Amino acid sequence: MFKRILIASDLSPVSDAIIGCMTNLKTLNIKEVVLFYALGFRENDEVSEIVHQQVKPDLERQQDILKKEGFNVSLALTDGMPSEELKRVCDEKEVSLIVMGSHGHSAFTHQFFRIGGVASEVLNSHEKPLLFLRIKNDASGFEAASVNLKEKILFATDFSDISMYAFEYLEELVKDGVQNITLMHVQDKGRISGHLEHKLEEFNHIDNERLLLRKERLEKLGATNVEIKIPYGIPAQEIINEAHQGYSLVVMGSQGRGYFTNVFIGSVSYKVARNSDVSVLLVPERFRE
Repeated sequence: MFKRILIASDLSPVSDAIIGCMTNLKTLNIKEVVLFYALGFRENDEVSEIVHQQVKPDLERQQDILKKEGFNVSLALTDGMPSEELKRVCDEKEVSLIVMGSHGHSAFTHQFFRIGGVASEVLNSHEKPLLFLRIKNDASGFEAASVNLKEKILFATDFSDISMYAFEYLEELVKDGVQNITLMHVQDKGRISGHLEHKLEEFNHIDNERLLLRKERLEKLGATNVEIKIPYGIPAQEIINEAHQGYSLVVMGSQGRGYFTNVFIGSVSYKVARNSDVSVLLVPERFRE
């Protein structure tokens, strides 16, 4: 599914952990890796050249590790601003997935999220699926929180077109062997409480029928254990709470109607990616392969 991916490295221990666990991500059929680092300079001058020479050996070290794991690896060490260069390199290399490490709040202290408000730029404008790979830190150091991302998946939907794009990705994962899935739609307490609570049972019935149709599609593709959950509450918190119940990956659209309106600081997608204990795959509106 993800033949060519881009790893956004900041040469931190979390980035090293991503590199170290890439052999486990071969279950996603990854063949090629673009190892990306942006220096954050507007102009190529003597300072940028000095930093370039300082950074390159560490990037080549990560490249060597990936090559030993059997990946075809190319380097993309650029001078420009991260969000701009990320989009350019993804387009030029025809990347199908962007991978970034997440360790607590550390994903959002990554260089992409430190430079000039890049957080909202990257998350709000990314045109490729974005995987926040959850990294844990224990006595043995940094490592991936889940060895097999396809072990048990939580799919959160608001029934928007964008969520359907994400569902198509879920279908591809099922074709690749995913068996255990929970389909989840949160009845938004903020929208329903007060004047629509008397219709909650009706909403639940309608949305359960929608999820049953998706369940049938997944079962026809080979999924053997598909659950449906429709909690009532605050969407981001309900998704995060459920994600803590032994899942290996959360899949969701990164834009849409309802509570997936946009990906920006404070949105559901941002909150889930930031606070989930497991890896999160965000599929954007513009991505169709």
